Amino acid sequence: MQRIVVFQEGGSGAFKIAGIEEYGSGLEISEVFDLPAGLPPVVDEPEEYFPDDFDADLVLSFLLHPDLAEHLVQVCRSKGIPVIASGHKIPGAVCPFTCCGLGRRGDLGPYAQRFGVPEFEVSVESGRISAVKVVRGASCGATWEVAAKLLGMTPEEATKEIGRLVQYICLADPSAFDPVSGKSALHYAGDVHAAALKKAIKE
Repeated sequence: MQRIVVFQEGGSGAFKIAGIEEYGSGLEISEVFDLPAGLPPVVDEPEEYFPDDFDADLVLSFLLHPDLAEHLVQVCRSKGIPVIASGHKIPGAVCPFTCCGLGRRGDLGPYAQRFGVPEFEVSVESGRISAVKVVRGASCGATWEVAAKLLGMTPEEATKEIGRLVQYICLADPSAFDPVSGKSALHYAGDVHAAALKKAIKE
């Protein structure tokens, strides 16, 4: 069983924690540390907010404050614990653009087998989707919630609708645009789900 420790800030990871607990397998969130929100823009001594006795196979960072997020990565590196910090760009951490942008990585154990870039298995009968199995999806649970809504649609309808349906659930900031792709995390989430569904239908 993979032991996961979560760091959040004022409940910032609650939505994803719920998704991981509902749809995860082979893993256990053993502890959640909720750091205070509303701190000053610059935190000179971030170590004051962190415990020093935690241990895990993987750490998930849902911290928003850059000083806190960077300090956590430093602590995890000293402990030899991999840390995923979606949406950040922190050396030493695994930083996908969104929680549904994590690639398959053997070094991240069961978490990365279950959560990250979506993967579907789709059955089509008489021109309409009759079954959708989620092999892998977003840690917030959006992939599983949306899959059930695709039943009965034509493949064309489903590939057009899935991105919009995911965006209704996704909590990513729509104003946070990536300067390279020109897309926000919210748009990325919709696009990556649409691409995964198209691939599954072709297969």
